[in-house]
Amino acid sequence: MKKDVEIAQEAKMLPITEVAKVLDIPSDELEQYGKYKAKLSYSYIKENMNREDGKLVLVTAINPTPAGEGKTTTNVGLSMALSRLGKKTVTTLREPSLGPCFGVKGGAAGGGYSQVVPMDDINLHFTGDFHAITSAHSLLAALLDNHIHQGNKLGIVTKRIVWKRVVDMNDRALRNIVIGLGGKGDGVTRENGFDITVASEIMAILCLASDLDDLKERLSKMVVAYNYDGEAVTAGDLEATGAMALLLKDAIKPNLVQTLDNTPAFIHGGPFANIAHGCNSVVATKTALKLGDYVITEAGFGADLGAEKFFDIKCRYAGLKPDCVVIVATVRALKMNGGVAKDNLAEENLDALRAGSSNLIRHIENVAKFGVPSVVAINRFPTDTDAELELLDKICEEYGVKVVLSEVFAKGAEGGMDLAEEVVRICEEGKADFKPLYDLDLSIEEKMEKIAKEIYRADGVDFTPAAKKQIKELTKLGYDKLPICVAKTQYSFSDDATLLGAPTGFTITVRELRVSAGAGFIVALTGSIMTMPGLPKVPAANGMDILSDGTIIGLS
Repeated sequence: MKKDVEIAQEAKMLPITEVAKVLDIPSDELEQYGKYKAKLSYSYIKENMNREDGKLVLVTAINPTPAGEGKTTTNVGLSMALSRLGKKTVTTLREPSLGPCFGVKGGAAGGGYSQVVPMDDINLHFTGDFHAITSAHSLLAALLDNHIHQGNKLGIVTKRIVWKRVVDMNDRALRNIVIGLGGKGDGVTRENGFDITVASEIMAILCLASDLDDLKERLSKMVVAYNYDGEAVTAGDLEATGAMALLLKDAIKPNLVQTLDNTPAFIHGGPFANIAHGCNSVVATKTALKLGDYVITEAGFGADLGAEKFFDIKCRYAGLKPDCVVIVATVRALKMNGGVAKDNLAEENLDALRAGSSNLIRHIENVAKFGVPSVVAINRFPTDTDAELELLDKICEEYGVKVVLSEVFAKGAEGGMDLAEEVVRICEEGKADFKPLYDLDLSIEEKMEKIAKEIYRADGVDFTPAAKKQIKELTKLGYDKLPICVAKTQYSFSDDATLLGAPTGFTITVRELRVSAGAGFIVALTGSIMTMPGLPKVPAANGMDILSDGTIIGLS
């Protein structure tokens, strides 16, 4: 089979104006970035917000493994299959970060014959949204340090500055730095550091804001430091809101592209699924719901992180009510969860599959807690045996969930028709009764314990002395009624990446709490989660190039 980049380069793309016609979007409401990508005008978005919503389908997955699951590929393939069924369908995805793209994870445009295109543009600079977010974040950092240099009227404690700088690249050397070195005119010397752009609170805000006014209000609430009285100092206090919003005036508009089958796709925003909520923008999702019959979206990593945050943060703030959840898994990944080494995954192993299926079952049970019906999509590999697939059918049937084979990677829309038909059946049945997991009036500790016990199945939560102190401070400052965004390893239900399957008998340790007051959640950091990744020994960037005729090599 051809490589992803080869398939993408051979795609027969339609002019973006033709793609827009599928959703009845007039061409003069598009702000075009070349022939195949465009932003939707802000005025058109506002004009259509009173229309009736289509059906909302979330694509999530089991905990990721090196064996691969294919969540984005399933999202794209399902949207293409629904279009082939005659449904006016829109897929909504996050924008890829340059860090993972040049590091080890690769891009985020799907794969095989289920991709969004132009793939190379999407995976690289796209329409400049991430650059705008980086610039807005950097502007606030510069205004903060300038304020201190010019006399520090707000009484900021330099040891209690929490606003770092950002760059959209994996660069471990920038995690901890010292700024202000040099002469008297070079600023105040202090410790600082860089996060990757997708970990910026501005990224989370862009993806949760309902409109430009909401964006500005959220930006103004961002906590950048604390003063000598222990009070929060915000971006609004630094009078930075208007200038940041000005830099984000185009970035807030969703980007329209297409799949290989020319199905419309909104790709917008890209918050970290660990540090933030890991979903595409509210503006893109809500706009798609007004324009399409079916909207296929996804959340980052496994359902324990992505789906939980989608439900408890994004849906809560945006007033979204999902109709169906697709849980993506592979036989290979489930066998790995059952203890099989990566080199032996091609061999039939029913015992390991049965053991590893505990991971899938726990996700099925968790999704049901939110009142949304689900279907399991198995990305089929050539090495999957009939016996293994029959066993999965039997296991999931016991929990009232249907298993559907998906071959969208190799066959595109054709390989997702069964999945599309099952999604339509579930949505038309109308049995979804969505509800968040917890009430916001609970204390910080109670909300964290609710997530840990009911979603991760932990015995409880241990808060370090530093975290306990932060809880008291955040409660005193009035931030205790915000939802919780857990920063945890994606590889396990626990905070230990080596505990695969469905572990029990563990506790979750919260080592630090950070408030993202503008985004509207408290980040609870567990384990060794980092906000600035590093590059691997052999970065993907080493194998990338562009030939003299424009042919791209190594991008995926």
